[in-house]
Amino acid sequence: MGDGTGKAPDQRGLFASAKGLLGTGVTLIHNRLELLGVELAEERVRVTSMLAYGGAAFLCIAAGLVFLAIFLTVLLWESNRLLALGIFSALFLGAGIASLMLAMRLGRPGSKLFSASLAELRKDRDALSAGSTAKPQ
Repeated sequence: MGDGTGKAPDQRGLFASAKGLLGTGVTLIHNRLELLGVELAEERVRVTSMLAYGGAAFLCIAAGLVFLAIFLTVLLWESNRLLALGIFSALFLGAGIASLMLAMRLGRPGSKLFSASLAELRKDRDALSAGSTAKPQ
């Protein structure tokens, strides 16, 4: 009571302890949200990649197989039909490879899921930890 603040030393210690506990809680929530964000981003990339690759592969392989069957059927004909079928087969298979490469490039950037929330929690944690390390006067 002689410290000039009008508060008992126990109250100040209790306030600092509560503030430290709150800072620990914010840090724990922050870590959990970071982990959740990372896991959700990984799962999103995996599912999106699977769908894109599967869809592109299905369409292009199906078209390629149809044209290959027609190509083999017409193999013995004597006109330029063979050249046309070969070109169409190459175009569809090339489109499938291009789609696959585009899908892979689109899946590479990281997710910004929960980035604003994590930034705010970082600010809270830093503010609380700065307040708890200040020396009482």
